[in-house]
Amino acid sequence: MEKIRIGQIGICHEHAAGKMHTLRLLPEVFEVVGVVDDRGSAAAQFPSGDLTPYDGLRWMSEEELFAVPGLRAVVIETPNLELVPTTFRCLEHNLPVHMDKPGGDDLAAFDRLRQGFEERNLPFQMGYMFRGNPAMQWILDAARKGWLGEIFEVQASMSHNYGGEEYQAYIGRLPGGIMFNLGCHLIDFVISLLGRPSGVTPFLKSAPGDPDRILNNCVAVLEYPHATATLRACSREAGGLDRRLKVCGTKGSVDLCPLERFDGQPLEMKLFLAEGNDTFASGAHTLSFGPVRDRYETQLLELARMVSGEIPNPCDRRHDTLVEEVLLAASGCMQYQSRR
Repeated sequence: MEKIRIGQIGICHEHAAGKMHTLRLLPEVFEVVGVVDDRGSAAAQFPSGDLTPYDGLRWMSEEELFAVPGLRAVVIETPNLELVPTTFRCLEHNLPVHMDKPGGDDLAAFDRLRQGFEERNLPFQMGYMFRGNPAMQWILDAARKGWLGEIFEVQASMSHNYGGEEYQAYIGRLPGGIMFNLGCHLIDFVISLLGRPSGVTPFLKSAPGDPDRILNNCVAVLEYPHATATLRACSREAGGLDRRLKVCGTKGSVDLCPLERFDGQPLEMKLFLAEGNDTFASGAHTLSFGPVRDRYETQLLELARMVSGEIPNPCDRRHDTLVEEVLLAASGCMQYQSRR
């Protein structure tokens, strides 16, 4: 594969420094040509503050980035509510993108964006971080094979306790608060697992002691004919980074906790099967996915394969737009319609 010349617009997204770290972890795949500094933005933001991943890179304007000879892709890491407008400008330059999450607060605008990339046959990748999680991808595969039977329950948490008061103020400026900011990752997974829900009900609260405007204690329930998915996120949970996912079906269940780990220890998941299959006997199992080096590596390698023409986009416009629709309903930004 020829090296992909790539740039990054924005350093103010929560994932920005992490994405740049991953790009530079893969010098045999990506040549980072520069980065656009967006610290002057007035949009709600909670950047990591770590500029180490940008050491030695060229800082440039957006116009200078677009003019780089041989530029083949752009990573969009602006604040949440500036992601879609920035990505539209990349579309105008016919550039494939990795756009971080979520897809903004305007469903119609996001769908126009996805339509534009689809019509031009340009690679477009959303930054939902569990698309590269080996355990969660195993669950999706097992469900497709029928190992878990008919899914009737999903429980998942995206809670944490980092960021202090600055994070609470940031969440207070976002529509739908923490559900909009973090629940999107879980919604992307559930839509991949179960498809379009028949109903979406949000419960958007503040944690005890916080003003009502700070929606940092949220739950969303996605309904299906014979299933419910209960998704929770709170930024005041002690030990909250031990995030959990439980999926139950008529033939088996899985329990993943924590959802991720990057401490050199293996990522493990509990599996219980009421019925055996060609690969696993009935009963309890512990599945090990080995140490995971980096959260974004698998996804950005997938982007490289898309840009190089090796694979089509694994997630089409229909999926991405449905995730956005359900997210906005779960964030209290719009009424959900079970059929469109």
